[in-house]
Amino acid sequence: MPVLERIRDFAETMQAWRHDLHAHPELLYDVERTAGFVAEKLRSFGCDAVVTGIGRTGVVGVIRGKGRASNRAIGLRADVDALPIQEVRDLPYRSTVPGMMHACGHDGHTTMLLGAAKYLAETRDFDGAAVLIFQPAEEGGGGGEAMVEDGLMERFGIESVYGMHNIPGMAVGTFAVRPGPIMASTDRFTITVEGRGGHAALPQNAVDSVLVASHVIIALQSIVSRNIDPVQSAVVSVCTLEAGDAFNVLPQTVTLRGTVRTLSSALRTQVRARIETLVAEIAAGFGATGVTEFGGSYPVTENHPAETVFMADVAAAVVGEENVDRAVAPMMTAEDFSYMLERRPGAYMFIGNGDSASLHHPHYDFNDAAAPYGASLWARLIETGLPLQA
Repeated sequence: MPVLERIRDFAETMQAWRHDLHAHPELLYDVERTAGFVAEKLRSFGCDAVVTGIGRTGVVGVIRGKGRASNRAIGLRADVDALPIQEVRDLPYRSTVPGMMHACGHDGHTTMLLGAAKYLAETRDFDGAAVLIFQPAEEGGGGGEAMVEDGLMERFGIESVYGMHNIPGMAVGTFAVRPGPIMASTDRFTITVEGRGGHAALPQNAVDSVLVASHVIIALQSIVSRNIDPVQSAVVSVCTLEAGDAFNVLPQTVTLRGTVRTLSSALRTQVRARIETLVAEIAAGFGATGVTEFGGSYPVTENHPAETVFMADVAAAVVGEENVDRAVAPMMTAEDFSYMLERRPGAYMFIGNGDSASLHHPHYDFNDAAAPYGASLWARLIETGLPLQA
């Protein structure tokens, strides 16, 4: 049975939740309406505890099973924040907030976990506690770290934790996972090249920071091709360049910004160090200075082996083994669920979103047909991982 019948019964209700969330997107930690919506639903389901304000605006619901032999607890996490993107599709439930939309499907992730919560609160066919984690600020704000630092794991006795993200292009009703690294680390960098400004007609009296920055950009692309083992994965991208504003002035300063992504902590350290060296030494060679600053970092999202097998087995029980990819290629995008996996064993899985626009695109929309599959996976993960004792 691919979808639990009780969840199928209220699929239209889940769709209504998702459309409401989609119409009212919020960014980073400023998710008061969304958090209130989630907390109200959890209370209406009869959760044993609903705690707000974890990691600033995160919400945690606790549902205890009918069994009384176990004090074990499993955490399930959904991200709730949207993106600063203007929606372009004329949907009946399109964003009502200019410049904001759910372009990554977090409205769907929240809906799937709420659907599982409704089911689990009704049935309670497990022994222990289901801890439902609704996390803010995944899109660059580090909400996962904030919740962990706020004592999430210890306060709720979580022994293992699981996350899930939709993937456009994967068929609805399919799942994909892998042990080890499944998503990359990310580090934002800012490079400041300081030359000596001057008249464009007298370059001999200046140190052209634009020329220096150009050499830096080209050199940075050599890191992956010439400093990294070819069988490993890394990406170095320069995404912005800010320089002067006059056609006849050589600017004093150029600022470059971009990201580094790797699939191991050792490689992450190596690439960061190589960037710092190249920037400083290339700039010095031209008589300029180059300084690199890193920030906005997420670690590698690394699945634990046993928990990955367990999650894949549960997915296979829901949709059939033929619809579960147990060795999906890792993605170079990043996820702050990585902070939770650093504190507790667990796994992060992909769920198919069908033939939709890509993530972070103004035409993207979460596929409502995927929600019952995700909610069923969450429910069965709790029932399987915390079985009732005979």
